[in-house]
Order: sequence, then C-alpha cells, then structure tokens
Amino acid sequence: MKKIRVALIGVGNCVSSLVQGVYFYKDKNSQDGTGLMHWDLGGYKPFDIEFSAAFDIDRRKVGKDLSKAIFEAPNCTTIFCDKIPDQGVPVKMGRILDGYSDHMQNYEDSTTFLVSDKKEATQEEVVKILKETKTEIMLNFLPVGSEKAAKFYAECALEANVALINCIPVFIASDPEWADRFKEKNLPIIGDDIKAQIGATITHRTLTELFLRRGVKIERTYQLNTGGNTDFLNMLNRDRLKSKKISKTDAVQSIMDDSRLDGKNIHIGPSDYVPWQKDNKVCFIRMEGKTFGDIPVSLEMRLSVEDSPNSAGVVIDAIRCCKVALIRGQGGPIDGPSSYFMKHPPRQFPDSEAFKLTEKFINKEQVEKLVAKQVDEVWSATSDR
Repeated sequence: MKKIRVALIGVGNCVSSLVQGVYFYKDKNSQDGTGLMHWDLGGYKPFDIEFSAAFDIDRRKVGKDLSKAIFEAPNCTTIFCDKIPDQGVPVKMGRILDGYSDHMQNYEDSTTFLVSDKKEATQEEVVKILKETKTEIMLNFLPVGSEKAAKFYAECALEANVALINCIPVFIASDPEWADRFKEKNLPIIGDDIKAQIGATITHRTLTELFLRRGVKIERTYQLNTGGNTDFLNMLNRDRLKSKKISKTDAVQSIMDDSRLDGKNIHIGPSDYVPWQKDNKVCFIRMEGKTFGDIPVSLEMRLSVEDSPNSAGVVIDAIRCCKVALIRGQGGPIDGPSSYFMKHPPRQFPDSEAFKLTEKFINKEQVEKLVAKQVDEVWSATSDR
C-alpha cells in the first residue's frame, strides 16, 4: 500500500506532535502502540503517513525543512521523538489574511508569532505546490479565528482536487454550501474543530451523557480552560472566539437533546493564558443538577493534559479515515469520523454511537479489497502498454 500524502497548513505545536508521532511509532508494533485508537486503520499504519508540503507565516520556520521547523519557537510542546529525518519538504510562506492577531506582537518573541517578510503565497502558487507534490489530503491547523485564511486554503484544496481535514473552529464541513462543493468534486472532508483524545470536550460530553442516562436533571455547568501555548495566547483576543465558543458549547449541548440549557446556565470556553503552562492545558469542569427527590448533586473535576499530542492522537486516525474515503471515491463530509473526531461535525451523534459509525466506516476488509482492485487495474493498464 502506498503512503498517504499530507500537506500541512500551519506548522505549530499540533503539527510538531503529529510529525513526531509518525516517527515515534515507526519502530513499534501493534503490541506496543500505546496511545493509538487504531494501530491498523484500513490497512494503513501510523508511519504510512508522509508529508508532501507545509505552509506557515513565521520567519523562524519559513524556508526550513519541516524536520527542523517543527522544533522552532514559539512551538513549546513536549519533544518525545527528536530524531526526525530530513523530509525534503521546505516550509513555504503561506497567506496571512486573518491568521495573525495584532495583539500577539505585544509578547516576547519566544512565545508569539514573528511574521515573515517573504512574499505571501497566491492561490495559484498554493494549488501548484499541492499538485506538484501529489498531495492527497490537506490538514488545516491555523490559529483559532482564521476565518478568511481557512476558507482561502479550502478553496485551494478544491481547485487542486485535494481532500480536507479541518481541525479548527471555522465551519466548513458543517456548512452546507462548502459541504456540497466538496461533494460535487467527490472530495472527502472531515471537520470541524478537532476533539482531543482525552480532552475537555470529550470528557464534558461523557459526563453529560452519564448524568442524563442516570436520570439527573442538569441545571448548570461550566468548562474553564487555561494554557500557555500560542493557541491560548491567540485566544486572548476575544473577537476571534465566536466560532470556538459555538463549537465547544454545541458539542456539549448536543448531548442534551430536549433538555438543552439556557445560555446563562452554561459557560464553555478558553479562560486565560498562563505562559508557564506552555503546552500543558488545564481544564476545570463543574456540573450541577438534581437527583431523585429533587436532591442536589454537583461534580467538579480537573483535567491536565499535554494539548498537542492530545490532538495528534486523533488526527493520525482522521488522516487515515480520509484516505479510506478517497479509496472508496466517497466525497463530501464523512459523517462517522467527523462526529467522532470533531467538536462541530455536520451531524452530531453521542460519542458511543459515533464510535460505532467510525468502526463501520473503516471496515478494513472492504478497504483492502478496493486497494487490491486498484493495484490490479494499474498493473493491467501497465501490461497492456
């Protein structure tokens, strides 16, 4: 089976963890593949992913090989695999648009973006690179609030006939107009807004489902998050948070169905930037409700995770699911994986149901038959020549 060719939009902490992960698992096997939801997904292992192109706007990354750029400031995630071979993938200057918030220039260089003075890429140039590098899937990891930039790259993906995984809270897969455009081009899209492996959203959703299944009437809840990476620094600009708050709130509210809370009784969103936390994210969840006999119950919990590996642990499966969809010729939003991997998918399902839909979608035996058929067709065509 050939490799999965992935272009990276944004070379931040999440991408650093993803690239490290591909090589971390290279010398492992299914018995010691700790931290993976799937070792083998549709016949593809984690190390079957390879990176075809990369775009960023930070001058410390632009022009450097991807293997070096992932370790440049302001990236601050844990380095768990430092032996990354040269990728032969120079990080290209991307398009800025709204991908950079002006307030970030007020912070130390080591913690913020330093915008390159290189000429920004045009749509034609991005499309050309995607085609020349035989990219199959585009992975969008732009900063929260990059509405115009995310849509710029989505347009590039459509023009270059490339599938899209949208990891940020800009609504593309969940927007019917964009979804239809990907469907018309027979290109799969998985989105929107990555749901971490064991993060605030999946934990809050699970607790909500537990309360409801046990007959508890939920009356109030909050989720507060702090962190010290560029994601949290970027989100100090509250004007960039509209779609993020919608995405995170809907992810929890969707579990409640008819018992959705009034807006004043639910608060979910980033709270503050704490520089010394670096890539560590701390989440505080509180839930209040009534049990049998209208007796009050409350729950408080604290979750501490390394933010970017937490994301990469899901993205590594999303990439392989997207490849499966490409093999099948399945275009448009991929419902099961989108619901299981993302906070704001086109269709929300409880996570237990989304898991079943994803497993059904993967169906390894069916994928292997399709791949074998494609290989036979290529072999026959070559022999005929």
